[in-house]
Amino acid sequence: MKAIQIGLLGLGTVGSGVVKIIKNHQDKLMHQVGCPVVIKKILVQNLHKTRPAEVDPALLTSTPSDILHDPEIDVVIEVMGGVNETKDYLLGALRQGKHVVTANKDLMALHGSELLSVASENGCDLFYEASVAGGIPILRGLVDGLASDRITQMMGIVNGTTNYILTKMSQDGSRYEDVLKEAQELGFAESDPTSDVEGLDAARKMTILATLGFSMHIDLDDVKVSGISTVTEEDIRYGKQLGYTMKLLGYAHREGEKVEVSVQPTFLSDNHPLASVQNEYNAVYVYGEAVGETMFYGPGAGSLPTATAVVSDLVGVMKNLRLGVNGRSAVTPQYPKRLKDDNEKYSKYFLRIHVQDEVGVFAELTSIFAKYGVSFEKILQLPVKKNETSEIVLVTHKASLTNYDAILYELNDLPAVKEVKSAYRVVRKSL
Repeated sequence: MKAIQIGLLGLGTVGSGVVKIIKNHQDKLMHQVGCPVVIKKILVQNLHKTRPAEVDPALLTSTPSDILHDPEIDVVIEVMGGVNETKDYLLGALRQGKHVVTANKDLMALHGSELLSVASENGCDLFYEASVAGGIPILRGLVDGLASDRITQMMGIVNGTTNYILTKMSQDGSRYEDVLKEAQELGFAESDPTSDVEGLDAARKMTILATLGFSMHIDLDDVKVSGISTVTEEDIRYGKQLGYTMKLLGYAHREGEKVEVSVQPTFLSDNHPLASVQNEYNAVYVYGEAVGETMFYGPGAGSLPTATAVVSDLVGVMKNLRLGVNGRSAVTPQYPKRLKDDNEKYSKYFLRIHVQDEVGVFAELTSIFAKYGVSFEKILQLPVKKNETSEIVLVTHKASLTNYDAILYELNDLPAVKEVKSAYRVVRKSL
């Protein structure tokens, strides 16, 4: 076969990793697909910028059409980020009959269905393994490895920045603000960390995972999201006393024909495999009716791990080229979207409540929980030195989200309650 010609959109951290892998693993790629792989053009904003990977300056261009309209380019690899402009580039490439590999989670979460439809119409492959969990082959695992099974539940640590922050807060007892600043200085967090710490990045990844895992079109707006910016060192310390580890957890659950998808700070039982995932590492725990429990674990970001997933997708495109089956791998969702109502979502909950240190207050609290049929699994009661206040820390048995929200409303309206300091979901083995 003739050489496969690549057009690369972006030459930042991941793009440089792609260049290095294609250059250094050429013999492996030749063995896999039987032909050379050549990067013909690379789209960059600044032609003169110093870059992590050494490339021939003649390969660089700042004109998108040099790639999108070059008939010799077979595959476009997109690692430049962005949504609207990038979407137009990829639609243009697909309509020109070019196959596409992307690492763009934002784009796939928001416009994946449209892009996959256009790819299918034009007989093109569109692969996006690197868009979720970096170098972990979770999407291929769901689509291929677990293709014969029915996935019922996925729980994932899919954002390395927040996992690094929560790990350091747990290990060192540090404040959120201090660890965030440290993470920014080390390059683990962006100068504007909002997308990471408020759960938006993880929500986009869970949208992709739920769509593939449940074969149901899930939109980003369907994901209930909260971040870690309000998590305190006291929350984490009390969690430890009760045998829990704090993680920003993406959760997707199918029960019958209905699903729920969320991202929120969660207390995991210390003996849960996800509780041991530390620092910038990612992991996704998958439950299938036939296979049971499996876990995918590895580096969730970084130049070479993410680039490995990108080039693996490239190999998939090239194998399809040899077989003449490009554009046939995309499978449209099998089921219509049906979301759970709040009264169908069940979980255990952790609450920290500051109350007046008076006789009868605890009875008032328990009467509210009893009203909604919610009992306690664990309780701590501790004095607070100032203002004659007591702190009550409790973990409930399972409660519906409807009842939980009603309980929170009544607690905040109770005169004896000074403040509900924090409230988090709790996971033991499974929800």
